Amino acid sequence: MSDLPRKAVTRTAKLAALPLGFAGRATWGLGKRIVGESAEIVGRELQQRTAEQLFKVLGELKGGAMKFGQALSVFESALPEEVAGPYRAALTKLQDAAPPMPTRTVHSVLEERLGPDWRELFLEFEDKPAAAASIGQVHRAVWQDGREVAVKVQYPGAGDALLSDLSQLSRFARLLGPLIPGIDVKPLIAELRDRVSEELDYGLEAQAQQAHAEEFAGDPDVVVPAVVHQCEQVLVTEWIDGIPLSEVITDGTTGQRDRAGQLLARFLFSGPARTGLLHADPHPGNFRLLPGDPDDEDDWRLGVLDFGTVDRLPGGLPTPIGESLRMTLDGEAEAVYEMLRAEGFVKESIELDPETVLDYLLPIIEPARVDEFTFSRTWMRSQAARIADPRSPAYQLGKQLNLPPAYLLIHRVTLSTIGVLCQLGASVRLRQELEEWLPGFVLEDDLDLEDEAPAAQA
Repeated sequence: MSDLPRKAVTRTAKLAALPLGFAGRATWGLGKRIVGESAEIVGRELQQRTAEQLFKVLGELKGGAMKFGQALSVFESALPEEVAGPYRAALTKLQDAAPPMPTRTVHSVLEERLGPDWRELFLEFEDKPAAAASIGQVHRAVWQDGREVAVKVQYPGAGDALLSDLSQLSRFARLLGPLIPGIDVKPLIAELRDRVSEELDYGLEAQAQQAHAEEFAGDPDVVVPAVVHQCEQVLVTEWIDGIPLSEVITDGTTGQRDRAGQLLARFLFSGPARTGLLHADPHPGNFRLLPGDPDDEDDWRLGVLDFGTVDRLPGGLPTPIGESLRMTLDGEAEAVYEMLRAEGFVKESIELDPETVLDYLLPIIEPARVDEFTFSRTWMRSQAARIADPRSPAYQLGKQLNLPPAYLLIHRVTLSTIGVLCQLGASVRLRQELEEWLPGFVLEDDLDLEDEAPAAQA
């Protein structure tokens, strides 16, 4: 493979083989049942073979195919356990690794973009990639001023590959839907496609990353590497070491899991408030745990990478999110319903019972009802089953709700972050983060009282 497989006919053939492969394995499974093997054994083998083929193809193709796989990977915790097992290893592989492009291709991109003397910009440059992602791969290097840096090089033809893959995937989205219950795959693919041009623009990514790096400079909880250099197809940023969040998910201590979960929630809600930007790609490959206080083994900071996909929210997260969440917790069914209608979550042509809508929402926001909530795969699966089961009242009501375009990316990022928290099994004080960072969650009168309290005590 000289670089990213770009020829549309080649990529289309690989992707088109996926649904055919699914059908073939279903026939194979039927044959195994006929000769007497149990449904449980056959089902497990079927899932394992499906996962192996799906993620082998997605990983090889990179581009939009791998992007879709990464988006799916954070929802693994919603799968029933007997299905999730075979998928877990294959999904995790997508979060940090993909077949690298050849060294000669990397060098040709660097020569074209940085000039024929590009090596003089670096004191050291490692040809072997440190990580490979959906549209580019990262090389470790030492910049001319002695700083350790990460050099992100975009795959040649990445844009064409992204668009081709996502168009092809959307054609058989219905077949991919059952992979993750409760998630409508087609809008997810459409939304990923809409973000293609932004993701390919390393100039926009550099601006978003530098804005975060400046805001979080010196922060005790969050580390964002600064941008060192940027040009078309190449982005150089400071290097950060740390434990990949995917490793914390598989092997982390309880303390590491809880700390990672708390900081992930803090970054999700504080980022928009502090920078006007929402980091919109929260899969585990984009986060690291870094040691904090050397004298405190339980003190960790969260390193955040890859700002290729962001949602621009100049005023922070929309105030109606915080207001409706607070009113739902307070049981104000009529007020919640009116706000959902005003924001476009309930279309004018639809009439719903406010109390039924409240009953639909309350289990989803359970983590915000208590001081500390332990996220788990069991809880995530129960929510997915409730919403995805056609026999469930929640399923019937969910079908009548609408997701306004302005909330689409926020919704996906929030769901994805919750998916990662469930993979971590983290105990998180979510309400504390909401009170501090989510506009509208705390009443203005309550904020005024908090401000006046120290003065009264004095």
